[in-house]
Amino acid sequence: MVRGTVIGSVWATKRLDGLPSGAFLEVELDGGARLVAFDTLGSGPGERVLIVQGSVAAAHLPDNPPIDALIIGSIDE
Repeated sequence: MVRGTVIGSVWATKRLDGLPSGAFLEVELDGGARLVAFDTLGSGPGERVLIVQGSVAAAHLPDNPPIDALIIGSIDE
């Protein structure tokens, strides 16, 4: 699990039918790296979040979609 800050949205005009409702967000991880994570919580820019990656991310969603990073929590500060 890693921590990061949402820095923006990634807009996709097409996406797989099997993905649940949610958004692709660009996240800057603690340490400066960036990644795109799938979000079903409704996170927004500036919000601190917890992210899981790899098979754990895909296994959490129905039908195991091809998701490599998933926002699973909002950090209260």
